[in-house]
Amino acid sequence: MEYGKVQKMEYRNVQKIAKDTIRYIKGEIRPGMTLKEVRRLCEKKMIELGADSFWYWDIGAFVFAGDETALSVSGRTYVTSDRIIAPEDIITIDLSPQAGDIWGDYARTIIVENGPVVPSEDEIRNPEWRAGIETEIRNPEWRDGIETEIRLHRKMTGIVRPEMTFEELYYRMNEYILEEGYINLDFMGNLGHSIERKKEDRIYIEKGNKTKLGDVKYFTFEPHISVSGSVYGYKRENIYYFENGVLREL
Repeated sequence: MEYGKVQKMEYRNVQKIAKDTIRYIKGEIRPGMTLKEVRRLCEKKMIELGADSFWYWDIGAFVFAGDETALSVSGRTYVTSDRIIAPEDIITIDLSPQAGDIWGDYARTIIVENGPVVPSEDEIRNPEWRAGIETEIRNPEWRDGIETEIRLHRKMTGIVRPEMTFEELYYRMNEYILEEGYINLDFMGNLGHSIERKKEDRIYIEKGNKTKLGDVKYFTFEPHISVSGSVYGYKRENIYYFENGVLREL
C-alpha cells in the first residue's frame, strides 16, 4: 500500500521536523541542564519548524538520561524528571511531531562526553585514556549499545519484504537482539508500529499480528534494548515504507 507523491512529501516533511530537532538539540545540550529544559527546547523547535501538535499523548519529546534510559513507559504515565545532565551522560530523546493529521516519529540515544554531545556515533570514545588524564571513559558500553542499534536497523532492512508479517519481523528481530547479547526492554514487547491518522489505529510489530508489512503505508522500527543486568538502555527509531517493493527510510 503506497501513498501518492504529495502525501509522501507531507510525511517526509513532518519526519524532517523531528530529524532537524535532534540535530538542533545536540548543539544545545550542556551539563547542568535539566531534562525538562531539553524537552521544552525540543517541543519549541518542532513548533517553529512547522508542527502544530504532538500525536502521542500530546507529548512532543520523551527525554530520559542515565539509568532512566532503561525505562519503558506509556505516554499515559510519562512524566519528565528533574534529572540534571552530567558532564558524562547518556540521553534518549523520542519525538512525536504532528502537522494536521500527519505524524513524524523519530528517536535517538545520544552521548555527552566531557561536556558537549558527541556529534556522531563514530566519535564516541570507547575505553581509552584521555591524553595526560588518568580518567577512563565512564561507560564503554555506551558506544557498543548505539552501534548495536545501528546494526539492528541494517539487519531489519536486509530481511524485510512486503509479504513478511509484523509477527514474523517481531520474531526475527528479537532473535537478532538476543544474538547480539541484548534484551528487548519495551514494556509491551513490541519493536515498532504502523503510522496512522489516529493513535488507536496503530498495529504493532508483535506476536500474533498477521498483517503483512506491505499492507500498511508506513511503519516504525524502534528496538529499545539493553544488556541484561545493565542500568542503561538504547533506542533508535526511523519510519520505513515500501516503494515498488523496496524498503525505504522516510
